[in-house]
Amino acid sequence: MGNREALIEGAKTCLMEKGYNRTTARDIATAAGVSLAAIGYHFGSKDDLLNEAMRQALDEWGVQVGTAMAAGLGSDAGARERFVETWRLAVGTLSTPSTRALWTTQFEVLSAGTSQPALLKELSDLQGEAREGLASLFGVVGPDAPQGEVQLVGSFLQALLLGVVVLWLFDPAKAPTGDQLAQALELVSARIQDS
Repeated sequence: MGNREALIEGAKTCLMEKGYNRTTARDIATAAGVSLAAIGYHFGSKDDLLNEAMRQALDEWGVQVGTAMAAGLGSDAGARERFVETWRLAVGTLSTPSTRALWTTQFEVLSAGTSQPALLKELSDLQGEAREGLASLFGVVGPDAPQGEVQLVGSFLQALLLGVVVLWLFDPAKAPTGDQLAQALELVSARIQDS
């Protein structure tokens, strides 16, 4: 593993253990086993490195849930079954300390971003990528779907996911299950179509 990769892995470790704001460049260099100067050389700044580490950690989470989905559901699974199972797997990952730390760090970054416009811009870019990933993960848009549709559906799923994560962090027993979310969507959809 080269210095660049070691820095990303060290930054991921620091994000999980210390969060975004409490992680120093020295913490990352120590965790990575490289010199402090390597951060500037490879990434320009500690924040750019932390943002890349966050992006990769979120991608890895999506792959983890997607792999579990592929192993757990057959190709004949219906849209509702896939929706419920994806929620079950996604929320299930919150019981692992590293995933829980990843989500709490995202909320920390969001709250800090209001005073840091550059960081907020980076977060906004990350969210666009996340929307596409969620739309694909949940299987609710096809591979040929227009980009606007992908972003629209992804935004909806992202809003649901962030809300469910917050509810789960407050009290896991009271957070909605995938089946409850599907039932709620069916009720809302029926009411909207009736009006």
